[in-house]
Amino acid sequence: MYARVTSLSGSPTDVDAGIANFRETVVPFTREDGRGAILLVDRQTGKAIAITLWENEQALNASDERASALRADAAQEMGAAHPPAVERYEVAVFEI
Repeated sequence: MYARVTSLSGSPTDVDAGIANFRETVVPFTREDGRGAILLVDRQTGKAIAITLWENEQALNASDERASALRADAAQEMGAAHPPAVERYEVAVFEI
């Protein structure tokens, strides 16, 4: 399994809009083509970390174009002053 980790800093007043955007756009996207999604937020600072999970590296790569568009929307919704940072990882352990 592979993960894309996106970090951004937005406005604390826009966190709820960012959460709604994630639920409405990213979660359905990962249900179609991925394995799941997690959103971590700090309401005091406006920082957020989104983690999307993909079955394999090919699925991760295939999702790049759509993920880029979703990131741009999320950054706008959360009032981010800078573009989100994106990293990719192989998931070594996944336990629920």
